Amino acid sequence: MGFLEKTVQVLDRLNDRIGRVVAWAAIIMVLVQFTVVVMRYIFGLGSIVMQESVIYLHAFLFMVGAGYTLLHEGHVRVDIFYREATLRTKAKVDLAGSLILLLPVCVLIAWSSYPYILTTWSVFEGSRETSGIHGVFLLKSVIWIFAGLLMLQGISIAARSYLFLAGKTEVLKTNTDTEGHI
Repeated sequence: MGFLEKTVQVLDRLNDRIGRVVAWAAIIMVLVQFTVVVMRYIFGLGSIVMQESVIYLHAFLFMVGAGYTLLHEGHVRVDIFYREATLRTKAKVDLAGSLILLLPVCVLIAWSSYPYILTTWSVFEGSRETSGIHGVFLLKSVIWIFAGLLMLQGISIAARSYLFLAGKTEVLKTNTDTEGHI
C-alpha cells in the first residue's frame, strides 16, 4: 500500500472517529435542552449557562462533524448528472470539486477568520451575560477546526479520486464502515 492510500485511510479514519465522538453532543444537547425546559416551566428556574451550552453544543456538533458528514456523503449535493454518471466521471467531478472548490473555500474560511479569532482570543471574549459561559473565544475557534477537518477530508476525497483514476479501484473501500466513495 502506497503513501497516498495510507493517507486516505488515515484521514478517513480520523474524521470517522471524530464524527462518532462528536455525535454524542446531540444526545447531550437534547438532554440539556429538556432539562432547561423542565426547570423553566415546571420549577420556574432558569440557567443561562445551560441555555448557552445548548448553543455551544449545537455549534460544536455541526462544525466539528462536517468532515464526518462529508466522508459519509451526507452533505447536500445537486446530483442531477452525478447520480447517473459512471464511477470514472464521478471521480473526475470529485477530484475537480475538491481541488477547485472545497479546498480553496476551506483555506478562505481559515484565512478570513484569522483576525476574528485572534481578536476574540486577545480579550478572552466571554458571554454577554454575567452568569453565562465565558468561553466565546473557544467557541469561535471551532471555525478553524471546522475548516481543518473539512480540508483534510477534501484532501482524502481528491487523493481517492486520483488513485481511482490511476487504476487503483481498491481505494473505493475504506476502513470506516462505508461502502466507499466516488
